[in-house]
Amino acid sequence: MAEIRSYPFLRHLRSEASSHILHFRRSRLLKQGRGLAFWFLPMSDSLAEIPADDRELSVMLHGRSSDFQDITAQGVLGYRVADPAKLAGRVDFTLDSRTGQFHKKPLESLAQILAQMAQQHASDYLTGTSVRTILVEGQTRLRERIEAGLAGEGLLESMGLEVVSVRVSAVKPNPELEKALEAPMREHIKQEADEAAFQRRALAVEKERAIQENELQNRIELAKREEQLIAQEGQNGRRKAEEAAEAAQVAARSEAETRRVQAEAAAHETRLGGQAQAESLQAVEGTRVELEQRQMEVFKGMPPAVIFGLGFKELAGKLQTIEHLNLSPDLLGPMLTNLLEAGTKRLESKES
Repeated sequence: MAEIRSYPFLRHLRSEASSHILHFRRSRLLKQGRGLAFWFLPMSDSLAEIPADDRELSVMLHGRSSDFQDITAQGVLGYRVADPAKLAGRVDFTLDSRTGQFHKKPLESLAQILAQMAQQHASDYLTGTSVRTILVEGQTRLRERIEAGLAGEGLLESMGLEVVSVRVSAVKPNPELEKALEAPMREHIKQEADEAAFQRRALAVEKERAIQENELQNRIELAKREEQLIAQEGQNGRRKAEEAAEAAQVAARSEAETRRVQAEAAAHETRLGGQAQAESLQAVEGTRVELEQRQMEVFKGMPPAVIFGLGFKELAGKLQTIEHLNLSPDLLGPMLTNLLEAGTKRLESKES
């Protein structure tokens, strides 16, 4: 807003660069422009301030769809003053010369005019469209319809206004209808969620079944391998037993053969020993017989007394004790005679 300072008989106005000032004196335009600062006479001069910057207006649009459902849309209109002089001629922007405030509410009036225009064009679109179509594509279509409608409004051009932008942020039905429309989609989403949960559970069950089958297959495989191991161990045991039996048979055969060979060797040695013993006995006996024969031949030429003496000597060697010995003169006489003769003969033989 413009700043006005009061002095005796004069007042001074200083405006912002975003404000367009119109200075009238007795219905005659003295000066106009943005960001002006000047002196004026409060008793004869009149001032008007028009905003020259872009402004935004929030509007709430209501309408009824072709299927008789209430629709609410929220949007924002951006506008600017293209010709301040025209707008000042259509809307009262007069300032209080003492306070610098508007005498009336021109901005509210301007906002009401723009809102009503936007409401009219929005209603034209809403009444010809079903509620489902509005909810699907309502924001874009509604914005395009309002932009096209306001761009073709002759009233805005005659007022010196220009619409800069139109934005529609939300298009909603009444809460009850919104819940009713959301219910099928909500149920569909729930069904999809349930289906996803079922699929997840089915997948989990399938995986669990696969795991159990895998475990069962592993157990079967382990059982088969255990059976093979038991069979192999039994086969190995039988083979060991057979080999042990064969080894025992071989050992028994070897021992039997060894015993047979030893028995044959012993028998052979026995036969050889008996034959040798027999031969040795025969040789001894032959030698003894030969000696006896030689002795007999020697004894043949000996006198009886010598033979008797030798016999007596042999008998004395075999007797252990002699308890009684009887010698008669008849026995000793001839014996001594013979001994003397034998001794004499030996002496003679030695001397010769």
